[in-house]
Amino acid sequence: MNNLSHELDRILDVLQKAKSICIVGHVLPDGDCIGSELAMAMALKNLGKEVFCWNQDDVPEKLEFLDEENLMRKPRRGCSFDVVLALDCASFERMGTASSRITNRKCFINIDHHDSNTHYADLNWVVGESSSTGELVFQLIQRAGWEITPQIANCLFTAISTDTGSFQYRGTTPQTFAAAGKLLESGADVVSVCSEVYQSYPLARLKLLRQVLNRFKLTEDNKIAYYWLSPVDFARSGAEREDAEGLIDHIRAIDPVVVAIQFEEVSPNVIRVCMRSKNPLVDVGEVAGMFNGGGHKWASGAVIEGTRLSVQRRVVKAVRVILRNLKKRKKEKDQP
Repeated sequence: MNNLSHELDRILDVLQKAKSICIVGHVLPDGDCIGSELAMAMALKNLGKEVFCWNQDDVPEKLEFLDEENLMRKPRRGCSFDVVLALDCASFERMGTASSRITNRKCFINIDHHDSNTHYADLNWVVGESSSTGELVFQLIQRAGWEITPQIANCLFTAISTDTGSFQYRGTTPQTFAAAGKLLESGADVVSVCSEVYQSYPLARLKLLRQVLNRFKLTEDNKIAYYWLSPVDFARSGAEREDAEGLIDHIRAIDPVVVAIQFEEVSPNVIRVCMRSKNPLVDVGEVAGMFNGGGHKWASGAVIEGTRLSVQRRVVKAVRVILRNLKKRKKEKDQP
């Protein structure tokens, strides 16, 4: 038995014995976070556990269809738990204000697929090569022999699909497709999920995208593309923060672009940076790490303090250095 399997069995043993469990995820939760949390909450509730499921920020409107049972509820202050289970959260700080509600606990468990995970809990099951946290939750439920209801299948299919870019990203493996197939066998309604997640965007999002397409910039022989979002952009378009999810993929899809960067001004001198890479040799996770952020080689982010211009210069410069070093190595290799 490998170490990962041993750790998973220890986690299952703790969960089986627990009576009260609080499930938390990261700030600004995405499809992988919400889908994984709700799937785990339903599975544990079906076992007779008392389950709380909560994040600092609300469930994005387009993912509300997953929470038919209204499982997302904030635990009262001073509430104690046998187990706190963090899902899809690379660091303790990524929980935001949710961290203040989980201090009274017997055991802390961390399940995640980010390479940058800091292993902050008592039990940590972190598999960086996994496509998504949803795929890990699927493996956990299967290993435990718990029932995967159609509702749970919908949640896990949403988690896996959204974090793989509809099975397009490099983290997608044969195991990912196998998991998706088994979720279909368990009753996942792919038509309904895809309609809600991919085909029901509000008009305000299109207006926000139009602003991005009108203003994005190219540099480094068109290999770096970047754009800004500000509170004014959201106000003008009528879009919510969640509507910005996935906008960067439109810019990354431009043929010459290797790295796309989204700069978002969340407050004066506080900039949220999101990066996407199309080249496995250009590790944007490494760039994010330079600014105390994290993520994967092909998708990462950070929150950086500084003026708009200084943050933009520092991040673009870091990406530029990687691209130029890659070009230099290729040139040296091609020389006779």
